[in-house]
Amino acid sequence: MNRRHYLAAGALLAVVLLAGCGLGPSEIPEEDLSENATYDWDVNATATFDISRSSYAAVVNVTNSSELAVWRRDPIEGDNPVNLRALQFRYRNGTVVNATHANLTATRNQDRTVIGLPARDGLVGYTAARADKQFGTPVFVEGSYEIVLPPDARVGIPLLSQAGPGGWSSSVEGDRMTVRWDNVSSGSVSVRYYLQRDIILFGSLAAIMVVAGVAGTLYYRRKIRELEGKREDLGLDVETEDDDFGDDGPPPGMR
Repeated sequence: MNRRHYLAAGALLAVVLLAGCGLGPSEIPEEDLSENATYDWDVNATATFDISRSSYAAVVNVTNSSELAVWRRDPIEGDNPVNLRALQFRYRNGTVVNATHANLTATRNQDRTVIGLPARDGLVGYTAARADKQFGTPVFVEGSYEIVLPPDARVGIPLLSQAGPGGWSSSVEGDRMTVRWDNVSSGSVSVRYYLQRDIILFGSLAAIMVVAGVAGTLYYRRKIRELEGKREDLGLDVETEDDDFGDDGPPPGMR
């Protein structure tokens, strides 16, 4: 290996080492973690995700653990840490603390956000951003999962919505639907929903397409009849069924 190869190898090693420096743990800004938020601690599931238009609030029941790792799953990028905010912890006695508590922390790793807990049993609440008419989360803890859809959002109509894995149930309270899985231990849960007003829009669009199709069919039929009438007026439609060519013998002069 000559000097040029050594220099190239050294440069490559330096790039790798520098890139690796960005892969280590990083603290989430305290102002993000200390944001104000109100969580519904009276949940009936191990993990509950209350979805709004642009964010979601998670409440996770932790038992006999000093930390909770959360992440999001992207079909292209793979697992990524959650950029959470408004971190809170509720003790079993009902006391709630936020991220100003010395023992409630959150650190981003390469593919996880690790939440350090002030007690081994309690409820963790946090908020994170989201978008689109779908939501999914990996299974962080084993147990029951609930996803509370935004107001007027629904699942249940094929093509317009989907929920997975199978075995889910749903209930509606007020204008909000909750999708529930009673027992999941691995994988992920997800929903793709529609808004009730979408049904009116799709119905109106379908009606317009039907009317347009019927009108188009009638228009082309009328045009075809007009063309047939013009052909008859020009004498282009000559009936030849009664012409008996050859029945009277050869032409005159050839008999």
